[in-house]
Amino acid sequence: MRGRFIFSVLWPACLIVAALTGAAWLVGWLVKADPWLVSLCGGTALASFAAALLFGICDYGWGVFWPELTESLAISAAQVAANKLRSALTALGVIIGIVAVTLMGTAILGIDAGVERSLSGFGDDVLYVSKWPWRNVQDWWNFRNRRDIRIDYVEPVTAAIAERPEGPLKLAVPSVYWSANVIRGEYRVSNVSILGTSSELPYLVKSDMKEGRFFTEVEARGGRNVVVIGYDIADALFPNESPLDKTIRIRSQQYTVVGVAARQGSFLGMFSWDSVVIMPVDAFTRSFPIRWADPTIRVQVDMARLDEAKEELRSIMRRVRGLGPEQKDDFEINSQQVIRDQIDPIKANIAIGGFFITGLALFVGAIGIMNITSVSVKERTKEIGTRKALGARRRTILLQFLIEAVSICVLGGVGGLALAWGLSAAVGALLPSFPLVFSAALVVLGLAISVVTGVLSGFMPALQASKLDPVVALRYE
Repeated sequence: MRGRFIFSVLWPACLIVAALTGAAWLVGWLVKADPWLVSLCGGTALASFAAALLFGICDYGWGVFWPELTESLAISAAQVAANKLRSALTALGVIIGIVAVTLMGTAILGIDAGVERSLSGFGDDVLYVSKWPWRNVQDWWNFRNRRDIRIDYVEPVTAAIAERPEGPLKLAVPSVYWSANVIRGEYRVSNVSILGTSSELPYLVKSDMKEGRFFTEVEARGGRNVVVIGYDIADALFPNESPLDKTIRIRSQQYTVVGVAARQGSFLGMFSWDSVVIMPVDAFTRSFPIRWADPTIRVQVDMARLDEAKEELRSIMRRVRGLGPEQKDDFEINSQQVIRDQIDPIKANIAIGGFFITGLALFVGAIGIMNITSVSVKERTKEIGTRKALGARRRTILLQFLIEAVSICVLGGVGGLALAWGLSAAVGALLPSFPLVFSAALVVLGLAISVVTGVLSGFMPALQASKLDPVVALRYE
C-alpha cells in the first residue's frame, strides 16, 4: 500500500515539474532566450509529463483512473456551483495573475511583430556600409574624422560581386537621405525624408506598390526628376485623387510622381516607407549636399553565409578605401541585428514587470486557494470519513481535492484569458499602430500557469484530507 501511495505522490510532482518547465519553455520562446536553454526546458517538460502519465497509470490502473477522474470532476463542479461567490473571490488572484502574464506576452509578441514589420522595409538580408555604427559610441570624434562613404563605391562593389557570382554577396545599391518640405499647390508636408537611390532598390526591400511603378534604370541613370512617394505623403498631398503623373515641388525642382508605395505602418517611431519620397540618386545630388547626407551602401547577402558575407564585404571595402594591412577599418558594416539588440532591453523590462505582477498575484491567489481548500476539508471531514469507511482510497481523496483546487484555478485562468483578450482588443482599437499579438501560445501559457498554481496550492490540503483516519473523521463535529 505504501508503495502504491508513493506513485500517488510522484505523479503530481512530475506534473508540477512538467507545468513549470513547460511554462519556462513558453516564456523563453516569447523573450527569445538562449535556444539551448529553451530546448532543455521543452525536453524536460515532455519527459516530466510522460513520467506523470506513467506514474498515474501505475497508481490508479487503467480500469480505475477514468471512473475516479470523472467522479472527482463531478464532485468538483458541484462544489464550485454550490459556492459560486467564494470560488469567484478565491480565483480573483489567479485572474489578475493570468491577465498580467498574458498582457505581458501580448506586448512582447507585438513588439516583435512591429519591429519585424518596420525592419522589413530595409530588407531582411541586407548589410549597410556607412561611416557611423548603429550604436552609441563614446569616442565619437574618431568616427567623425573618418572619411565619408561615397556613392560611387557601388561600382567596385558591384564589379567584385560579378567576379564571384557564387559568393555570398548578391547586389549593391546606394542610398542617401536628406530632409525637406514637399509641396503640391496649397498642400505641404514638412520634414519629409528624401531618399536617393538606384532603380534596383525594389530587389532589396519588402514593399509593394499601391499604384504606379518604381522608376526605371534609364530614368535613374539619366537623373530624371521622377519620384515614388509613400502612402502618407500621397494621402496628404493628393487627398481625393491619384498622384500618378502629377508633379510635386521639392526645393526648387519639380518632380513627376510615377508610383505610390503600399501602406506599411510605423512602430515606435521606426523607419517606414509611408513618409518617404524616393528619387534617383543623380536627381538627388542636384538638390541636396550629398557630402552631408551620410551616404550608405546597401548590400544584399546570402543570410545562410552571413559571417562570410561580412568578411568578404569588409575585404572589398578595405581595398576600395586603399587601407593597408596595419590600418584599422574606417567604415562600419551594420546589420538589423543591432536594432533588434536595442529593442531587447524594452522587452526584458516588460517581462520583468509582468512576471513580478504575475508572481505577486498568483502568490496571493495560491494562499487563498490553499486556505479555501483547507476550509473545505474541515467542512467535509465527515464526508471524507464516510467515503473512506466505504472503501475510498487515499489517492481517491487526494485526487478529488486536488482537482477541486485545479478547477478553481483553471476557471480563473479562463476568466483571466478572456479579460486579457478583451483588453488587448480595446488597446488595439485605440492604438492601431501598436500590433498586439494574442497567440495560441499565450493561451497555453495561461492555462499551464493556472494548473501549476492549482497543484501547488491544493496539494498539501488534499494530502492532509487523504491522511484522515475514518474513525476520527466520522466523530468530527
